[in-house]
Amino acid sequence: MKYFRKVISASLSPNTETDDVAAAVAALFSPWRWHQGSDIKAVKQWFTGHFPTKHVTLYNSGRSALYAILRAFGIGKGDEVIVQAFTCVAVPNSVLWAGATPVYADIDGTYNLDPVDLEKHITPRTKAVIVQNTFGIPANMDALVTLTKKYKLLLIEDCAHALGAFYKGKRVGSFGDAAFFSFGRDKVLSSVWGGAAIIHNDCRVVDATAKIHTFHSRLLMPNASWIVQQLLHPLAFAFIIPWYNLGIGKLLLVFLQRMNMLSFPVYPEEKSGGRPKGFPAQYPNALAKLLRVQLRKLDRYGNMRRDIAQIYAKKFSDLPHNVPYIPGSGYLRYPVWVDAPEQLRLKAKKRGILLGNWYHNVIDPIGVILEKVGYTPGSCPRSEEAAKHLLNLPTRITARESSQILVLFRTI
Repeated sequence: MKYFRKVISASLSPNTETDDVAAAVAALFSPWRWHQGSDIKAVKQWFTGHFPTKHVTLYNSGRSALYAILRAFGIGKGDEVIVQAFTCVAVPNSVLWAGATPVYADIDGTYNLDPVDLEKHITPRTKAVIVQNTFGIPANMDALVTLTKKYKLLLIEDCAHALGAFYKGKRVGSFGDAAFFSFGRDKVLSSVWGGAAIIHNDCRVVDATAKIHTFHSRLLMPNASWIVQQLLHPLAFAFIIPWYNLGIGKLLLVFLQRMNMLSFPVYPEEKSGGRPKGFPAQYPNALAKLLRVQLRKLDRYGNMRRDIAQIYAKKFSDLPHNVPYIPGSGYLRYPVWVDAPEQLRLKAKKRGILLGNWYHNVIDPIGVILEKVGYTPGSCPRSEEAAKHLLNLPTRITARESSQILVLFRTI
């Protein structure tokens, strides 16, 4: 009875375990601790203990954290910030929210920012470079650090996919002037929503730390209904995931989202460069409680993802465009280049396997108005080709589950 098998997925709250549900229940019934509490302090201490910073601020999302960094650096109207194409709209949107202009550079063979193409886009108006570590695979940090120093540009590391990843033995997030992280529902660690910004102790902008703390202190907390939405998420998925392959779980998910009891990962206005109401905001203690449970699992999750990535890497070693296994990478998902990704994705779905589609649009998700976010079609051809061909495989799974996925690729 294959339909009674647990769904294998890269995106349906892949981190949720029993203790996460218990933490959500405890937080839900402790409303007096929703806004402030010891969990926020503990999360900050974790970051200061693992990164070269004394300056950690927490937000309701990773995009809010990036926006805060841009504001702290004084980036705004008339400034350009280089980002990679083949990304989520949340990244260029934060640049737009700051009043600056996102400039798109193409990707290299690791699906990260290509240093050669990056240099072609530097102008006198360029103030910063945002380096995305796609799928948890580190970008070419040696070349990117050299370039940003050469042109005296700020280097901001996008670690939304890469918490716990290493580049040549050094933590990703430790190389630039600042870094931001996401705790979204399908990220390395999850509190459903949330993000962190760190500014390094040796940051080249002297007053940035004071500015980001001032900016953060003036933000509001999310309202109670938004917090409840997020706390309900682990509870709901404790029922959705086991019943997903029977269709009951999917119906429940759609129902709860339409009833506004669960949130969506991207708001409609973001697809045209807009800023949702309530963003940016501070990170509530209720979600920090969820994250504390997840932080204890970071090493276990990272080892599991790397083990599964090695299995995939061996299987796909002869495929064109395959990225060789890179020790230390986070492997939030494992990218595979195929000729007909949608056909294979639907085939997998019939077997109860949900393959990821990051990013099946050059600026994801579907429906993004490219001209509104400043992207010119044809300007980043490698990114556009990747969007047409990539599937991503779940990695926080067992070896047995990975074998079920690999059966799909026997004819490739």
